[in-house]
Amino acid sequence: MTIITGLSGNEIYCLKKKELLPGNLVIGNSVYSLGLLRSIGSGLKILAGGEVKPVTELIHTGRLLAYKRMLAEAKSHGGIGITGVSNDLIFQGTNIEFLSIGSTVHHDPSATDGDSSDRFKFSTSADGQALYCQLDSGFKPKQFVFGNVAYSIGIGGGIVGGLRSLARGEIKQYSEIFNKTRHLALERIAAEASAVGANAVVGIKTSILPLAGMQEMVMIGTASRHAMLPESNYKNPITSDLTNEEMWNLVNQGYMPVKLVLGVSVYSLGFIGGLSTFFRSFVKGEITTMTTLIYEARENALKHIELDAQQCGADQVVGIKTYVYDLGGGIIEFLAIGTAVKRIDGLTTESEQLIPQAIIRDQDTFINSADGTRDVSLNRPVNSASIMSIVFGLLIFFFVVVMQLVNIFSHH
Repeated sequence: MTIITGLSGNEIYCLKKKELLPGNLVIGNSVYSLGLLRSIGSGLKILAGGEVKPVTELIHTGRLLAYKRMLAEAKSHGGIGITGVSNDLIFQGTNIEFLSIGSTVHHDPSATDGDSSDRFKFSTSADGQALYCQLDSGFKPKQFVFGNVAYSIGIGGGIVGGLRSLARGEIKQYSEIFNKTRHLALERIAAEASAVGANAVVGIKTSILPLAGMQEMVMIGTASRHAMLPESNYKNPITSDLTNEEMWNLVNQGYMPVKLVLGVSVYSLGFIGGLSTFFRSFVKGEITTMTTLIYEARENALKHIELDAQQCGADQVVGIKTYVYDLGGGIIEFLAIGTAVKRIDGLTTESEQLIPQAIIRDQDTFINSADGTRDVSLNRPVNSASIMSIVFGLLIFFFVVVMQLVNIFSHH
């Protein structure tokens, strides 16, 4: 029987080293109407902001249904695991498709070590190369897991935040809303891992998606077990957004991931600051107001990360990534995310060196640029607020010009 797999040659090579063979590509999906999401979200006008639980639950159900259908298909093929599991949202007109895709793997019958049974053992978001790194680091995958949260600022938060945005500095109400909602996704992915008997979630990927006037933050990863983690981690699993290749390098040096840490701060330029920044954008030179604002926002977000790392007893925070989002009206969100790590005596990898095939990146051999104008990256937040802020700034500019002209003519 011919095998149709999504695994590349490099992935197949890496899996063979871990006594695994490629199996068939498997798919699970579920299609929902966007009208249903919009009807649920129509009540947002009465909210003060934060999580929209009915939408969170609806999306979670759709994602889970797609995953379970893919899982059932993998078991029907006799696979012992699924690698490279994805869980995406595909917008198709007035509908939204929840889509899970992965590739089954089978036990290598020529291998003599380990468990050679054909029962299903695991699913993982790691591709074949990343799975090699994960296994060689001592992490045994159990199940693909995800945590999500759908949220909105709401009209209450918008009014209060809008009034506070007249003054320059942090808008604490916005900071609290964004910080709380972003941590909910992390808490939920950790809870899913604990429920399946794992003591770690590794290879976490975070996406922020636009969704019917709201946003969804989703984290996906692999619930795993590591023999050197304490019993307490079965109730409170470690979390890591390091790539599995990065994690292998750290484990090889004796460092264990402890916790994914993130910090959020929302700042406003203030009305006068925003107006002056708008006019200064027409001339060359540094915009001091923006420089100071973004610096303060960055420092505040990093302080949140430092506090989280200290509370979990970490030695370092590695792989910090920073993002700045324009929320419109002179308001920006600064997000910092990384992984806290701690040195553990006796911790190392199974192999002394990482094989080249585990880090070689496959190249695209099919490129379609004809339809590129309609392609949208789901990992890149879409925000129309920046456009509105430009329009608002232009209106203010023309208003000031008109008032100046009126004054000139009135004097004459």
